[in-house]
Amino acid sequence: MKLCRNFHPFSCSLVPTCLPVLQASVFDIYRKVPKDLTQPTYTGAIISICCCLFILFLFLSELTGFITTEVVNELYVDDPDKDSGGKIDVSLNISLPNLHCELVGLDIQDEMGRHEVGHIDNSMKIPLNNGAGCRFEGQFSINKVPGNFHVSTHSATAQPQNPDMTHVIHKLSFGDTLQVQNVHGAFNALGGADRLTSNPLASHDYILKIVPTVYEDKSGKQQYSYQYTVANKEYVAYSHTGRIIPAIWFRYDLSPITVKYTERRQPLYRFITTICAIIGGTFTVAGILDSCIFTASEAWKKIQLGKMH
Repeated sequence: MKLCRNFHPFSCSLVPTCLPVLQASVFDIYRKVPKDLTQPTYTGAIISICCCLFILFLFLSELTGFITTEVVNELYVDDPDKDSGGKIDVSLNISLPNLHCELVGLDIQDEMGRHEVGHIDNSMKIPLNNGAGCRFEGQFSINKVPGNFHVSTHSATAQPQNPDMTHVIHKLSFGDTLQVQNVHGAFNALGGADRLTSNPLASHDYILKIVPTVYEDKSGKQQYSYQYTVANKEYVAYSHTGRIIPAIWFRYDLSPITVKYTERRQPLYRFITTICAIIGGTFTVAGILDSCIFTASEAWKKIQLGKMH
C-alpha cells in the first residue's frame, strides 16, 4: 500500500487524501503474500505440473464438446408435416429378374377409397437379362391412412400363367431423404432385401409400420421423413377357383408417435462456466493435496529431529 505524504506521526488519524487507498485495501479479497514468505518444494512443483496437464486435458475435452454439434431426439404425438396435404411421398426401386416389363405394374389402394391399377406417373421400367426381367423405379404419393401398394401383373393386358415374383428390393423410402451422419434410423429398412431363392409362384407380404420423423438443423430448417419397421411373410394363395395370381404387397399403417431429431450446440455461457469450474476445482484440490503432503512432511521432520536428541 502506498503511504500518504500528509500523514503526521503524532496524529491518530489520516488526512482525507489517504482514505481511498485504505478503503481499497479493505475490500481487496485477493490479498497478496510476499514471495519471501513462501517456500517452494519439489512436491509442490510435481503437483503443479500434473495440475496444469490435467486442466489442459479437460479443457481440450470440453472444447471438443463445445465445437461438436449434438443431436438430441424426442417423442411426441402429432402430425409434423401438416402442409403436405395428407400425403406421403414414396420412392420404390425393385428388380424382378424373371418377369417381363410389359407385365409389371404398380397398384395403390387405401381406406379412403383410392384404388389405382397400373400407376405410371413418375415411374420407369428398365429391361433386365435381355428383356426377360425388369427393374421398376417409381415415385408416388400415398394418403396418410392405412392402405397398401403392390407390384403385380394386374394391369397387364393378358395375365401370365405362372408369373415369377422373385425379386430384390433396392430401395423403399418415405418422405425426404435425410443426408445426415448423426442419425442412424430405419429409413430404408427393406433396402437390399433378396427374395431370389423364394418360391417363384409365391406372394410376398411386407407389413410396414411407418413412424413420422422430423430433423431440425441448427438454422431451424426442418426435413420430414419416415422410418419404418417391417415384418414379412411368403405364401401361395388359393381360392375356390384355383391359385391366386401372386403379387408383392406392401401393407402400411402409420404410427401416431413422431420422432424428432434436433441439432444443438452447447451454449457459450455453459462452456465458460465449465472451464471456470475445472480450473477452480483442480487448483483447490491440488492445493489441499499439496498442503497435506507438506504438513505431513514437516511433522515427520520434527519427529526425526526429536529422535536424534
